[in-house]
Amino acid sequence: MPAAREPQQSTANLPPEFSSGAYRVTPLAHYEITAVVLARERYRHDRGAELSPLDLALGWGSMSSASAINELSFSQSGRWYNFSWGSEGAPLEPTTIALQSANTHCLPATPELRKKLLSVRRHQLVTLTGYLVEVTGPDNYRWRSSLTRDDTRGGSCEVFWLTDVRAVPIAAAR
Repeated sequence: MPAAREPQQSTANLPPEFSSGAYRVTPLAHYEITAVVLARERYRHDRGAELSPLDLALGWGSMSSASAINELSFSQSGRWYNFSWGSEGAPLEPTTIALQSANTHCLPATPELRKKLLSVRRHQLVTLTGYLVEVTGPDNYRWRSSLTRDDTRGGSCEVFWLTDVRAVPIAAAR
């Protein structure tokens, strides 16, 4: 498993809220994840696109293994992530799939990180570092990160302010 470790999260020593354009960003937790990119979706026209140009569906643990990934289909649309399998059945228990993967709304902190983020491709192994956040803005806009990996419905995505992006092809990581 290229990404065997669970995502790491802590609420110790968080920085104060800060501004990003017309938005207020409140850090909720330090967050670091090493995962395989299961799917990626670029956003240009929705309300969140100004801050989050890309969503990554990420897999860790059993969901980072080629044997699981190759037996599943992944899709993203409208800031949602879905998985499915063929007639041969799921390679893992559906609960395991849901608990070891996540749709992550990626908010790069700088133009350089935005460029690195946009170069990330499917099946790469990535390590992302930063903060799970709540974003508020004009017209009562609110986008709040999940703070747990065991939720699966609306509001279960990670809203991730990225302070570091590192990516390598899985073959090079071995």
